[in-house]
Amino acid sequence: MCGITGIYAFNNNAASKLAKIEHATNLLRLRGPDSGNFFIDSLTALGHRRLSIIDTSSVANQPMSDKSGRYVIVFNGEIFNYQELSKQHLAKTWERIGSPTTHSDTEVLLYLLIEYGTVCLNWLSGFFAFAFYDKETRKCILARDRFGKKPLLYFQDNDYIAFASEMKALLAFDIPKQLNYNTLYQYLQLNYVPPNQCMLEGVKKLPGGCFLEIEKGKVSVQRYYELSIHTEQYKQYSYNEAQDKLVMMMEESVVERMIADVPLGAFLSGGIDSSVIVALASRHTKQLNTFSIGYRDNPFFDETSYAQLVAKKYNTNHTVFSLKNDDFLEPVYDVLDYLDEPYADSSAIPMYILCKHTKGKVTVALSGDGGDEVFSGYNKHAAEFRIRQQSLANTLVKTGLPIWKMMPRSHSNKITNLFRQLHRFADGAQLSIQDRYWRWASMNTPKQITPLLSTETIQSVSKEIVEKEKQNLLQQLCSDDFNEILLTDMNLVLGGDMLVKVDMMSMANSLEVRCPFLDYKVVNFAFGLPVNYKVDGKMKKKILQDAFRPLLPTELYNRPKHGFEIPLLGWMRKELWSMINDNLLEKNFIKEQGIFNVNGIEQLKKKLHSSNPENVHGTIWALIVFQHWWKKYFIAN
Repeated sequence: MCGITGIYAFNNNAASKLAKIEHATNLLRLRGPDSGNFFIDSLTALGHRRLSIIDTSSVANQPMSDKSGRYVIVFNGEIFNYQELSKQHLAKTWERIGSPTTHSDTEVLLYLLIEYGTVCLNWLSGFFAFAFYDKETRKCILARDRFGKKPLLYFQDNDYIAFASEMKALLAFDIPKQLNYNTLYQYLQLNYVPPNQCMLEGVKKLPGGCFLEIEKGKVSVQRYYELSIHTEQYKQYSYNEAQDKLVMMMEESVVERMIADVPLGAFLSGGIDSSVIVALASRHTKQLNTFSIGYRDNPFFDETSYAQLVAKKYNTNHTVFSLKNDDFLEPVYDVLDYLDEPYADSSAIPMYILCKHTKGKVTVALSGDGGDEVFSGYNKHAAEFRIRQQSLANTLVKTGLPIWKMMPRSHSNKITNLFRQLHRFADGAQLSIQDRYWRWASMNTPKQITPLLSTETIQSVSKEIVEKEKQNLLQQLCSDDFNEILLTDMNLVLGGDMLVKVDMMSMANSLEVRCPFLDYKVVNFAFGLPVNYKVDGKMKKKILQDAFRPLLPTELYNRPKHGFEIPLLGWMRKELWSMINDNLLEKNFIKEQGIFNVNGIEQLKKKLHSSNPENVHGTIWALIVFQHWWKKYFIAN
């Protein structure tokens, strides 16, 4: 796991920017604290920061060149099947040039690209972002893994193209800074920036499953992988056969992701996904290190008792980080400072804490991320399934919409959370599949956002572009096939929210996180299974739960899903109120900034202290995150 950056000049106009490569590289030091270096020639520069995982010797440091010195690579990620690929595709290469210089996956990838070009991208099992450069022809290839687990941003104008793992390194090349108002509008709906969009005009994210090629002054982006639904496979496996196949594939995925030359462990939340990973990994190591976060002041969200059951069953070396509310508050500014782009999923805070504590004991952690999107694990999936069924219960909930609107709604306890869910169900039931998906994916509707924005901002937002971007995100929702919901989640929620959170918070702590559920073979298999294998009226992640039932404690089943939650509402009314009222959302600052509507923000702050705040704290958090980011990049710099 590492950080990469670079610049490719099309002409001498941008040659002076190459000298910034050292600074840009050093800005990524948390992604790679073990070593850092850069390559530079007359019109190209590549930088790399290394977190040593496989072949930790200095000979495997990057940028890495081939034995002839013609080719250079900077690589972020892991190729888990690199040894197999070396035997299958590079045996003759090693005979011709001699044995590999290192035992690293980087060197194998370098020679695969030399010998086979971008064809080899389809052979890679792992996650990655890299830049490969041919000094002789000046051909350069940037590529990103299938699901976009590792980030890669770039900026291009007539004189150069610059790229980096994080925005801070990209900005080191003095790219222009101009707010993208269309992205801001969608951010305020979703609480995160949609994948392949960026909060700065002109900055792009290379989509997952794509590579960018620079050759003879021309830049092209091509797709080498696209996830799709395999309806032709729906009848290939019986339910029992599919369970057996899933167990086998998941075990292979876990074993593959245990390859490391540094200490390795696993997150263990007490949910099905992480418990599956721990159960399988424990088969292949003497004693697995496992880690959980406990909510000492909020038993409603504390799941450590379930994690303890799994840890005891598999005799893991289990560590519980039992935290008070103040412990979650402590790293808020560290999280805000690390974010390169507004990201308002508040579960980033406990994820940061988990990664920070875990890094004290291991360098690599296995995670259950991806299980919900691939196998249908969210409450909204169960709700969508129910809406598609005709029932008396559905009718009663839908007709109760006026009542649910009047009830207090929030995540903070069982009763208010129930009212929140009933309201969202009844509200969504009135809509088309596309509109319902977007409503349930969103924190705020356009009607809620507009009063928060200044007249100038509203005029700067293009409704046509925003709608086009939205339709691009929802284009897979074109029939009644439930797998289309999961496919859209993979593209939107996983790509824009979940993977961003894990990458940013783990890299802020120099910890590598691996996700066995996102092995592309597992994902392709899952999207060839019919919906009734995944969700029904009683169970989410049905096949996953049934397939691993013999391996997991019975107490894990048939209990509500909580996820990471923090007491934002209470903090904002007390500890964070000064930051809100006197700083980031202060009247005069809002007025001078010109982005938001002073009256709209004041009404939001007033509602925060009302008896029925609903989800106002989520919206205020999104504004706080944006404001902190805006001050950092538009004022401080």
